[in-house]
Amino acid sequence: MCGDFHWSIVTKATAPRGTFDVLPADAPRWQAVERIIDAACARFGYGEIRTPTFESADVFVRTIGAGTDIVDKEMYTFTDRGGRTLALRPEFTAPVVRAALEHNLMGSGALKVCYRGAIFRYERPQKGRYRQAHQWGAECFNVAGPEADVEIIALTLDVIRAAGAARYRIELNSMGCKRCRPTFREALVGFLSRRANELSGTSAARLKTNPLRILDSKDPSDKAVLSAAPTMDRFLCGACRNHFEGVQALLKAMNVSAELNPRIVRGLDYYTRTVFEVSSSDLGSQDAVCGGGRYDDLVEEMGGPSTPAVGVAMGIERLLMLAEASGSRLGEDADRRIDVAFVALDDESVRSLAPIMNAARENGIAADMDYSRRKIDKQLRDAGERGAKYAVIVGGDELAAGEATIQDLATRARERVKLADVERTLTARLRA
Repeated sequence: MCGDFHWSIVTKATAPRGTFDVLPADAPRWQAVERIIDAACARFGYGEIRTPTFESADVFVRTIGAGTDIVDKEMYTFTDRGGRTLALRPEFTAPVVRAALEHNLMGSGALKVCYRGAIFRYERPQKGRYRQAHQWGAECFNVAGPEADVEIIALTLDVIRAAGAARYRIELNSMGCKRCRPTFREALVGFLSRRANELSGTSAARLKTNPLRILDSKDPSDKAVLSAAPTMDRFLCGACRNHFEGVQALLKAMNVSAELNPRIVRGLDYYTRTVFEVSSSDLGSQDAVCGGGRYDDLVEEMGGPSTPAVGVAMGIERLLMLAEASGSRLGEDADRRIDVAFVALDDESVRSLAPIMNAARENGIAADMDYSRRKIDKQLRDAGERGAKYAVIVGGDELAAGEATIQDLATRARERVKLADVERTLTARLRA
């Protein structure tokens, strides 16, 4: 072996743990569900807002709350070259509020916005839960009444149903407000302090920092303790009780069946009054589809005026999983179907057909060309599998005559036409 020769091993790069690629075969499902989301939000009067992928970390620390898993364990933070502490967004509501305040969008009337995009959380990857996930959501500002809560719930269910999901349930609770929640918090802390030795280590630590988050624990020992704990519904003030009863009455009037569950809380500190979750047994033990609720204090906490608000956020991966489990054929009719296949048999034929194909596309015809120069029968077979109605064939004979052969792929009938007449002939046939 030559002394100057060295073997080198190239390691194949892979996607980071907790992320995934959406490949061409999967993309139609994503595109279909995105169209469903966009159409539903438009019908309900919600305009799209797009915020940066990263924000000042303080946007999330102030709003989500210190002591939460998101801030303490899951948020991706980094220091940029200017010494600023930034974070990849772990959720959308706080950035949306920041943007609305920065650009003076709040005004006095209802502000209704929607969004979809990637969020980032460092957590243990599992089915339907990723470190880069995708979320859609909607927020309604400046409407204090229960009608806004119910509209957000109705929008949520509209998307779920349109995606093809058939089996799901919605659960409701009220988290109260600044006036009545402290009394409940005091009662809960008193109860849990007496049984602190029965709590999980995480919940025992939260007892001093963020006791309401214990209500969201999935630990079996915590659940056993919480089964006898006081619930918020016993401590609601008159205004919160009236609001919650209004939500329930409107849902009943709209024939929306919702279960009351006093154990439901949301994982973010800013929620007040109505909170809700949608889940489905079709998703197995990790059955959550989405959640949302009211957050009347958040805008003020971020430096804006006192502004009532309510919203929802749903993982797109979870929605796709639910649609699949329900047998939905979402996106199956959105593959790379074409109207016309352009079949070139040599380089000169490609140069002749490419401008014609481009003109056809500009005229609204779905067209494609196999640039591999494969045999004509293979190109025609693939064209038929992609749903093409016609093939435009050019080889040496056609070039010599300045013509192209148009073949009807259903009847196999062929017609020779001048190259200058191909696009016009195709348009006439496809629109006949």
